[in-house]
Amino acid sequence: MFRALLLARCLTRCPPPRPPPHPLPRPPPPRRGLRSQAGAAALPLWGRVAVAAGAAAAVGAGWLYLREERARRRRARRRAELRALALGQGDFALLDQEGRRRSKADFRGQWVLLYFGFTHCPDICPEELGKLSRAVALLEREPGLPPVQPLFITVDPERDDVAALGRYVRDFHPRLLGLTGSPEEVRAAGSAYRVYASTGPKDEDGDYLVDHTVLIYLLGPDGLFLDYYGRSKTDVQIAQSVRRHMETYEPLLD
Repeated sequence: MFRALLLARCLTRCPPPRPPPHPLPRPPPPRRGLRSQAGAAALPLWGRVAVAAGAAAAVGAGWLYLREERARRRRARRRAELRALALGQGDFALLDQEGRRRSKADFRGQWVLLYFGFTHCPDICPEELGKLSRAVALLEREPGLPPVQPLFITVDPERDDVAALGRYVRDFHPRLLGLTGSPEEVRAAGSAYRVYASTGPKDEDGDYLVDHTVLIYLLGPDGLFLDYYGRSKTDVQIAQSVRRHMETYEPLLD
């Protein structure tokens, strides 16, 4: 009886535990196949390499296009400047080392490397004509390039007659042509390319020097000035420049 009373009191005083007002959320069940889905979405190694290579090729192609576009614009500006300058227009009539009359029309359609100087020049003219001759020889070794005519016009017609030119040019390129004429004819030829020439005072032996422009001119097939090369340019650099002009040539005058 005592045990029954104690049990009744316990049941009366100790009600059963109540559930929580808000049930706790259950953790979501594990998703099956997650690893397989991620693996299916990722590209294999060769695919990633192909994508990277394609992106690099696109960037490289864009860079090459921009570089070519800049080069094209530079050529267009250069062509406009040369067209406005238009050095070498007009004609000349001079004698070569064989005594034959030569005019500018004889060289139309040819590439020409032209130098103005004089046969009594002690050092600069021989050096520049030697460099010009070597540049022409370098270009001759490249198959497919049009020939370049080396040309020498004197600025000292008083001493550089036909015979003097014949003796002088044989020391350089075998196709080098030397041209001379009357003082008026020589002056007109030099003026067409804005060549400066001034005769110095004579010494006791009657010898003198001529101060003149020291440049090698590149003439295109239309006979007009395209480029020039000073003393600092080597024969290799001149040949490389001429080759580039040949590859991109457009007539200056329509």
